[in-house]
Amino acid sequence: MATVVGLAFVFLFMFPITSHVRALSSNYYDHTCHRLESIVASAVKKAMSNDKTVPAALLRMHFHDCFIRGCDASVLLNSKGKNKAEKDGPPNISLHAFYVIDEAKKALEASCPGIVSCADILALAARDAVALSGGPTWDVPKGRKDGRISLATETRQLPAPTFNISQLQQNFAQRGLSIEDLVALSGGHTLGFSHCSSFQNRIHNFNATLDVDPTMQPSFAARLRSVCPAHNKVKNAGSPLDSTNLVFDNAYYKMLLQGKSIFSSDQALLTNPKTKALVLKFASSQKAFEKAFVDSMIKMSSLTGGQEIRLDCRVVR
Repeated sequence: MATVVGLAFVFLFMFPITSHVRALSSNYYDHTCHRLESIVASAVKKAMSNDKTVPAALLRMHFHDCFIRGCDASVLLNSKGKNKAEKDGPPNISLHAFYVIDEAKKALEASCPGIVSCADILALAARDAVALSGGPTWDVPKGRKDGRISLATETRQLPAPTFNISQLQQNFAQRGLSIEDLVALSGGHTLGFSHCSSFQNRIHNFNATLDVDPTMQPSFAARLRSVCPAHNKVKNAGSPLDSTNLVFDNAYYKMLLQGKSIFSSDQALLTNPKTKALVLKFASSQKAFEKAFVDSMIKMSSLTGGQEIRLDCRVVR
């Protein structure tokens, strides 16, 4: 099943999320695992040298983790028996690069056993993915715990690439995230790639009278239609999410204003005066975008909900 490989957010329906209940600290491991950050960064760098899609994968993985039960590494757990885990839910089928977290965890267990949560490793890896792609860096507050529950059915909570602006606002607000957070975090689409299935609705049978979404720039839509025909049979066919999809920059917002966005949920940001004003602001200033993105990442990654420190990120203790 083709789904979004980049950073796309996907689906609704709510489960209560524990928000900001555990005090996090940027120096949480200073006396218990002082090599933590260098070990995680090393794992990310090594993976990136072999696979340029790793940064987008890690950033998307972190988003999808935090949007369900908070940032508790539940997205890393394997399905077991009759329990189908989050990673096997439809929006997460295309998540990859789990091995990067495994490698970091293995090195950390050798250096400081039983100390660092998988949730913190994933939060750090997402930060490193951004920084190593030319984006900003920041101090990641730490001290998350790992969750014990992971249900594929709960992936319906993730915002879908087909969402309109009111659905997006509601979905983010349910997690304590604002309109500015929505627009800033959507800028994560500067990294990554999408399979055809996630934007097919915009380029074929858009509505009863139009085949193509009229907000799309015509030649851009034509290119997407050539890559993704109506009855596409090519499993990995799709499109980069912006023109510089391996570099963390503000090109996503510039393309959005040119009618060259990939998802309906991207285009939706132009349908509300407040969100459109933020798109214009971030398109004109990479510095403003980076500041807002960092603030929103810290806010989102402070959603907590776990209970333990896993020894193996894919299995509960």
